[in-house]
Amino acid sequence: MKTRVLRGHSTKPAGEKLFYLCETFISLQGEGRYAGVPSLFIRTGGCNMRCSGFGTLYRVGDEEKLGCDTWFAVEREFVTEWEAIEDISSLTERLVYHLSELHYVPHVVITGGEPLLYRNDDTFISLLEWLDDRGMKITFETNGTLVPDFDRYPVYRNATYALSVKLSNSGESKNRRINPDAIVSISQNALEAFFKFTLSRSAIENGIVDEIEDIANIPTSRVPIYCMPVGESREVLEKNDRAVFRFCIENGYIYSDRLHIRVFDTTQGV
Repeated sequence: MKTRVLRGHSTKPAGEKLFYLCETFISLQGEGRYAGVPSLFIRTGGCNMRCSGFGTLYRVGDEEKLGCDTWFAVEREFVTEWEAIEDISSLTERLVYHLSELHYVPHVVITGGEPLLYRNDDTFISLLEWLDDRGMKITFETNGTLVPDFDRYPVYRNATYALSVKLSNSGESKNRRINPDAIVSISQNALEAFFKFTLSRSAIENGIVDEIEDIANIPTSRVPIYCMPVGESREVLEKNDRAVFRFCIENGYIYSDRLHIRVFDTTQGV
């Protein structure tokens, strides 16, 4: 496995929206429906949420903050550590380098941050089409608040969507974390979709099942529900995993572990 953090600077005019990239690497998918499947990960920078309720402690300069376990791909203060992608030529060269080490075609996981921030970006679309043309199965890991234009960009119809819709334990307000129109559009137009909820023991004890069911009932047809424990480290996972395990049995949901954290004790580059 090779891990590469990508860095760079942009020459686009000030104020023009950019497609930012944090890292690319080959690993196994650690979560959800395709857990254990060899995958090429493409992690974008930037997110429309902070999820302070998930409780991962990190530092920005002299300030300590709480947020999600991929804080390095969320906080705009880290933008100097991200690469601004203006065309895909250099990026695809790197992807070819990764793929040349393999004798098979892996899945592709596009994650973040929130990758669908770039859903209308020409460079991002070109990357998706490049991957799709090579027969690579694409999964978006998204919070389900942003809607791809399935008619204008048919490549979005060929993808799987892991809808990591945030619950109240994320610390985000309901109107920010739930977009029913986006959930319905994705569930109706995607090749496949599934919900993936991140739970702590305390959230379960506080009756979060009602929130999950409310979200699950938004689509007109039932979308599979995966639940996984909160945790940016093995230690934190182990505080929550048994409660989530029992919760899935009680409610008929699918348990998802977080294999990369179990093995490497981190969320970055694995």
